[in-house]
Amino acid sequence: MRKNCWEFKGCGREPGGSRTGESGVCPVSTEASLDGVHAGTNAGRACWVVAGTSCACKEKADDDFFTKYSVCAECEFYNRVRAEEGKGFIIVPHLLRMLKARIYMADKTDFNELKNVLTHDGHPDSFK
Repeated sequence: MRKNCWEFKGCGREPGGSRTGESGVCPVSTEASLDGVHAGTNAGRACWVVAGTSCACKEKADDDFFTKYSVCAECEFYNRVRAEEGKGFIIVPHLLRMLKARIYMADKTDFNELKNVLTHDGHPDSFK
C-alpha cells in the first residue's frame, strides 16, 4: 500500500495527529496543490518540495531548498516513492511549477502568466 510521508514516518503532524498540539500541523499534509501527486493526499508523496517540513531530517528543514533537497534525496521515503512510481515519478521541476501555479492563482495573476508557469519552452507540461 502506498503511504503518505506522515504515515511512513509516523510523525503525528497530519491534521488530527498526535503531535499537532506541540509541533503544529506539517505544511505537507495541507498543501492541496499537490493533492493526488504519486497517489498521495495533498503533498504526502511529494514532501521534498514543500518548505517548512519537520521530518527525521529536521536539521535541514529550515535551510534553503537545495540544501533541504540534497538531504531529502537520500531519504528512505523519497527513494521508496521513486521506486513505487517508476516511470510515473514526477520530477522536482514539474512539482515546483505546480506549487508556483497555486501561488499565482492565489494572487489572481492573469491567465497568461499562469499559462507561462505551466509551460516550458512553449510545451505544456504533463502532470499525470
